[in-house]
Amino acid sequence: MPRSTHLRRKVFVTRAIDPAALERLRAAAAVAVWPGEMPPPAPKLRTALADADAVLSMITDKIDASVIAGAPRLRVISNLGVGVDNIDLEAATRAGIAVGHTPGVLTEATADLAFGLLMTTARRIAEADRHVRAGRWRTWGPMTMLGCDVHSSTLGLIGFGAIGQAMARRAMGFGMRVLYLKHPSSKRIAGAAAVSLPRLLAESDFISLHVPLTPKTRHMMGVREFALMKPGAILVNTARGAVIDQRALVAALKSGRLGGAGLDVTDPEPIALRDPLLRFNNVVVTPHIGSASIATRANMAAIAVDNILAVFSGRLPRCCANKKVRLRPPKDAA
Repeated sequence: MPRSTHLRRKVFVTRAIDPAALERLRAAAAVAVWPGEMPPPAPKLRTALADADAVLSMITDKIDASVIAGAPRLRVISNLGVGVDNIDLEAATRAGIAVGHTPGVLTEATADLAFGLLMTTARRIAEADRHVRAGRWRTWGPMTMLGCDVHSSTLGLIGFGAIGQAMARRAMGFGMRVLYLKHPSSKRIAGAAAVSLPRLLAESDFISLHVPLTPKTRHMMGVREFALMKPGAILVNTARGAVIDQRALVAALKSGRLGGAGLDVTDPEPIALRDPLLRFNNVVVTPHIGSASIATRANMAAIAVDNILAVFSGRLPRCCANKKVRLRPPKDAA
């Protein structure tokens, strides 16, 4: 690749990623990596994108229409994650900017965590650990830390895409009965039954959410839905925090209607230390680590880089969230 071509391309990476993926990107462009643990502030992001050809972004980076309007050279936004709700897809498409993401590769890791949250909440594992560390373990007791059986119980899945199906496979290994929300696009899996939402809520001992955040799914779990849930049921969410109305969730936990919740996502993120959810012993909260296995994050970074390199070669990203986009032509460096 000619040296001049390499130098004309500028890529901004909004957080440090897997070194091997970063080296591949540096071989094709001049790369700037935001050095902090926290996301770049909005003014810094705007400044960095003003002369960038590509950005490798995180789900915490809000790239709205105004940011896109201030990035006249930008040809590709490659998001490290499945969801792209942090990006204005319509504005990107109008501007001729491809939006890449990293679906598929994080399915199994996210399903692992979702099932781990289910187990942890049901058997009070995190609470029991705190019990020991606080010096409260004095003896074995027949009534100490009693939890819910997971085997032979019923799991209800809201969202039956790749991650929901992976969750179903794990549940079947535990001898669980699996229900999933009936939807025209849902793939059928032997041993799992498609049912209506009221039936799923009423019959499930555990409910796990696996839907993208859209206007239709925002607060889809609210006062009405919690009232329909089986008393003592446990809710698991590894999707997006805003899928749940958190005020309604707190009320359902206070009333004893819910038996607990395992949450890898909250609304907002990070959750405030004074948030009432953190006062419940039967609530487990993790810091959005669904895909945080070493291999999965490395694979995600590799795909995110592939998406950028594809656009540099004049093609749409392999994993493109706006496939109807007509790529804007590259602009020569000033």
